[in-house]
Amino acid sequence: MTSVASTSSLTRVRSKGRTRPPLSLLAVAAVVGLAALLPIAYLVVRALEGGSGALEPLMRARTLELVVSTVTLGLAVVVGAVGLGVPLAWLTVRTDLPARRAWSILAIAPLAVPSYLLAFAFVGAFAPRGWLTELLGPLGLERLPSVYGFAGAVVVLSLATAPYVVIATRAALVRLDPATEEAARSLGDGPWAAVRTAVLPVLLPAIGAGGLLACLYAIADFGAVSILRYDTLATAIYSQYRFSFDRSSAAVLALLLLALALALVWAEGRIRRRAALVTPHGRRRVGSVVRLGRWRLPSMVFAGTVAFLALGIPVVTIGLWLLSAVGGDQVVELGVGALRDSLLIAGSAALLAVLVALPMARLVVHFPGRWASLSERLLYAIYAIPGISLALAIVYFTLNAVPWLYQTLLALIIAVALRYLVQAVGALRGPMLQVSPRTMEAARALGEGSLGVLQTITLPLLRPGLVAGVTLVLLSGLKELPLTLLLAPPGTSTLATELWDAAREAYYAQAAIPAALLLGVSFVSVAVLVRRGEVEA
Repeated sequence: MTSVASTSSLTRVRSKGRTRPPLSLLAVAAVVGLAALLPIAYLVVRALEGGSGALEPLMRARTLELVVSTVTLGLAVVVGAVGLGVPLAWLTVRTDLPARRAWSILAIAPLAVPSYLLAFAFVGAFAPRGWLTELLGPLGLERLPSVYGFAGAVVVLSLATAPYVVIATRAALVRLDPATEEAARSLGDGPWAAVRTAVLPVLLPAIGAGGLLACLYAIADFGAVSILRYDTLATAIYSQYRFSFDRSSAAVLALLLLALALALVWAEGRIRRRAALVTPHGRRRVGSVVRLGRWRLPSMVFAGTVAFLALGIPVVTIGLWLLSAVGGDQVVELGVGALRDSLLIAGSAALLAVLVALPMARLVVHFPGRWASLSERLLYAIYAIPGISLALAIVYFTLNAVPWLYQTLLALIIAVALRYLVQAVGALRGPMLQVSPRTMEAARALGEGSLGVLQTITLPLLRPGLVAGVTLVLLSGLKELPLTLLLAPPGTSTLATELWDAAREAYYAQAAIPAALLLGVSFVSVAVLVRRGEVEA
C-alpha cells in the first residue's frame, strides 16, 4: 500500500507534458466503471421493487443486530490481525530472529488457506471429539474452548487476514529510512524506545491500510461465519436469497453492507494519501538489527503458535480426512474433475483480469489526474462489493439483458476477473513505473514499430508484474466461494464448492481430496509470489 502512494510524485514527473490519456485507455476505464456501477444499480432496482415497504427491512430490530454484529466482528478482526501481523512483520525484518526467511514465508503462507477451510479445520480440531481435543485429553484438557460464535469467528478471520497486515507492514519496514530511528537513538532513546517513538508512527499508515483490508474481508466473509454459526449481514443476504426468496430484502441488506464496505474503501484511500507524506524517498539503507536477547525464545514461540494455528491445524485436519478417504476412487475422480474446472475458471479469469489491468495500470501510472483517480476508486469499489451482491447482479443482468450468457462458464469467469481486477492492477503498478513514455517514444523515433517496442521494452519490464497479477487473481479465484456457489452452471463444480458441500454435511472423506488439492495449488501460488518477492511490493 505504501509503495503505491510513494510513487505519486514520480508519476507526475513522468507524465508531465502528457496529461491527456488516449481515448483507448478512457474507453477501457469507462467499461470498467460501467461494470462497477451495474451491481449497485441492480441492488437499487431490486430494493425499490419492495414499493412502499422497500425500507422496511432497515426498520427491523434484527437488521440492527446484524449491523452491530458485522461491525463488531470487523473491528475485532482488525485488532486481531494487527496484533498478529505487526509483530510478525517486525520480527522477520528488523530482528535477529533465527531463520527469519522461513518465518517470513510461514507468516505469509496462510494466504493459501481459504477462511472457510480454516473454519472447518478448527471445528475438526476443537470439537468435543476433535483430534486436538483427543490429543490433549491425557494432559487433563478434556474440553477445549468452543470455536463457534463470535470468539471463533474472530480467531479464524484474524488468522486468515493477518498476512495482509504482514505484507503491508513488511513493505513499510523494508522501505523505512533508518535515519529516523538513528536520530532517536542519538537523542538517548534505547532500541525499544526508538522503535516506539520514531518507527511506529511512520508505520501507522501501512498498519492501518492492512487493518482496513482485514476489516473489509471480515465484514464480507460468508463461508467462515456460516460454519462457525455467527450471523452477519453476509449470511443474512445469502439466506434471504437462497431460502426465503425475498430478493428485495436481500438487496436492501446488500446495499447496507456495500455502504459499510465503501466507507472502508474511502478510509483506506485517506490512509494511503497520508502514507505519501511519511514514506521515505531516495536511496534505501538497511536499518540496524534489533537483538532480541531473552525475548528470542518467546518470539519463536509466538511465531510458531501463529503458524501452527493458521497452517498446522488445517494441514493436520486435511491429512486425517485423507486417511478416511483412502480407497475412495469415486471421491478421487470427483476431486480431479473439480480441480480441472477450478483451474479453468480461475486461470481464465486471471488472464482476463491481467489483459484489462494493462491499460488500467497505464492510465493510473502514466496519466495521473481526474480520470485516473476515478478509475482507481472504481476498482476498489468493485473489490468492495460483497461477492454475494456481485453474483446477484450478474444473475439479474444476464437473465434480462444477455440471456445467452445466463448460467454460463463465461459469466462466472467475467465475475471472478471483475472482482479481483484491482489485484492485477496493483501488481502491474510498480513495473509500469519503469516503462517510461519517453523511452518508448525514443525507440519509435529510432524506427522501432509498436510491436517491437512491446517486445523489447514493455514486456520485459512488465513481466514480474504480469506473473504476480496472474498468480494473485488465480489464487483468489481458486478460493472464491459465493460467486461460484451462485453462478456456476449446472454440471460445473470447483474445489471450493466440492469442499463446501461435503464438509458442511460432515462428509469429511469426500471433502478430503478437494481440500488437499485446493490447499496444494494455493500453496504453489503463494510460493511463486514469495519467490519473486512480489508479495512484499
